[in-house]
Amino acid sequence: MSNETASPTGPSGGRGFGVMELIRAAETLKRSGQTAAVSALYGSWIEANPDDPLLHAVLFNYSVVLSDDGDLVRARDCLERAIARAPDFMPAQINLGRILERQGAIGDAVTRWSQVVAALAPVNGTTIAHKTTALNQIARTLEAAGRDEAAEEMLRQSLDIDPRQREVAQHFTALRQRTCEWPVIQPTERVSRRDLMLGLSPLSAAAYTDDPLFQLALAAHYNAVDVGLPARVTTSWPRAAVRDGRLRIGYLSSDLREHAVGHLMAEVFGLHDRSKVEIFAYYCGPKAADPLHLAYRAAADHWVDVSEMDDTTAADRIAEDGVHILVDVNGYTREGRTKLLAMRPAPIIVNWLGYPGTVASPYHHYIVADDWIIPPDHEIFYSEKVLRLPCYQPNNRVRVIAETRPTRAEAGLPEDAVVYCSFNGTHKITRFTFDRWLDVLTRVPGSVLWLLTGADGTNDRLKAHAAARGIAPERIVFAPKLANPLHLARYPLADLFLDNTPYGAHTTASDALWMGVPVLTWSGRCFAARVCGSLVRSAGLPELVVETPEAYVDKAVALGHDRAFLAHLRQRLEEGRDGCTLFDMALLVERLEGLYEEMWADLAAGRLPKPDLADLDAYLDVGLDFDHEAVEVGAVADYRGWWRDRLAARHRLRPLHADRRLLGA
Repeated sequence: MSNETASPTGPSGGRGFGVMELIRAAETLKRSGQTAAVSALYGSWIEANPDDPLLHAVLFNYSVVLSDDGDLVRARDCLERAIARAPDFMPAQINLGRILERQGAIGDAVTRWSQVVAALAPVNGTTIAHKTTALNQIARTLEAAGRDEAAEEMLRQSLDIDPRQREVAQHFTALRQRTCEWPVIQPTERVSRRDLMLGLSPLSAAAYTDDPLFQLALAAHYNAVDVGLPARVTTSWPRAAVRDGRLRIGYLSSDLREHAVGHLMAEVFGLHDRSKVEIFAYYCGPKAADPLHLAYRAAADHWVDVSEMDDTTAADRIAEDGVHILVDVNGYTREGRTKLLAMRPAPIIVNWLGYPGTVASPYHHYIVADDWIIPPDHEIFYSEKVLRLPCYQPNNRVRVIAETRPTRAEAGLPEDAVVYCSFNGTHKITRFTFDRWLDVLTRVPGSVLWLLTGADGTNDRLKAHAAARGIAPERIVFAPKLANPLHLARYPLADLFLDNTPYGAHTTASDALWMGVPVLTWSGRCFAARVCGSLVRSAGLPELVVETPEAYVDKAVALGHDRAFLAHLRQRLEEGRDGCTLFDMALLVERLEGLYEEMWADLAAGRLPKPDLADLDAYLDVGLDFDHEAVEVGAVADYRGWWRDRLAARHRLRPLHADRRLLGA
């Protein structure tokens, strides 16, 4: 390079730049927000250096800039030029597939990535990353196109090449759950059962096993590995350290929009007593403009979109706002910002509603539940201090319901048969649950099971499983996915809603109860397995909450033979709807504000709870050694004794430090 300053505005127009100098200059411009200058710099350099041996790399970088600006045509041209000069330059091949996908050429994108996989058949240290990236891209594209089985095979190949890909393992098991591939945990020659279980996301684990101690340990591991240590931690909050009037409550959520959680919370902001609390909404979800999203923006005292802020900037903003209590309404869900929370942007952090279980983090101080979801003797399953509402879940009493109600014939249902329904996602259907439903169908002749549709392959798989049990396939009926008003309108066609275990109905149960459909549930041990029981009891039907899988089947059968009593239950729901605890949102918000006062009192008195994460590595070891799909943990009678025996065996080999949960150390 010449002695001239490396400036894109210099007279050389890029001619005096080496590749590294070019990249550094481009990064400097990018950091200062001069995106147009970055593009101009790359364009001039490429024009001035057509024979540079690293031109393919520069073309690749330029394509990224153009792609980020939305100029897919020129980005594609750059990549094709780069590949023409260096056919073995795999990053360009992979990114060309991404551009083709964005242009709608899905088949061409998959073909491109498949060519990368084929070209890298001899896997070694330099090609592993490129090959697994191509396989993962193919899997993502196939899944988006509804080709779940083919996507699963791509992920399996990717894991066989590199079993250490935690995100791929998480995606692989989640996909098998959604497609009802049983067993969900299917080891391969290179990927062990233990590795796959360790790769379960905490949300997937809630649908995998009713084992709250394993879920606690897995969540702690996930937090340590996938969230990790924050770049920095706030240790003082000048504005939030003192209370100068109302409590400033922040809600951090990606779901304040057309979303299940968004529907549940629809009334909460508006019912808050503004003489007591000031509401800050921190939105971290995708761009939205639906009526529900706009209603949230109007109802909050302060609306802050942090979706495009990095974690540090967002944490600084929350701290500057002086939020006293920050409510995490996501937890370990898709758009959750747990890394932001790890920076502790508020002195009090609360886990509520979005994630059905303990977060097991060092910085979540409280979890909000109720007496049924977390009885006092279940508190050992949670790292947070438990505070309780009359009923944990808010509900939307102003749901929009389609005026036109469909007939059974229009829904593909028999006119006179008993219709059992379950409108939970297919990822919540375990082999144990589905077999119980088939037991019910066997004992109630002519009855049908009405499920929310999955992919075609998933539906076929469930029908085949039923046929193997002697149940005619036409007795499994699939409901297409509809807009929420239309979906609600068809609920009354069902006679009885059958809950799933271990991840039961939440919003779907509230919808059923609101529409007058009785819900039968077996309350297990973990959070997700007990929410439905809380909702049903709070709706005034405690007799429909049972405590064993056998009682669940027997009750479903008895109700199927007593249509008159089902009609009586429906009448009770309809008559009691406006006065029951489940739909008393004024009471819920009043009590929630009371909990916020308790939290503040704890902080002021110096007794803010410290999450208990002791010995959870040992609990994880024990939980990983058990095949949760061979034995239904929720049906183990002496659960604590079962765990205590296994921990004691582990303790003899490697002593636990100070276990206070089961061993009493």
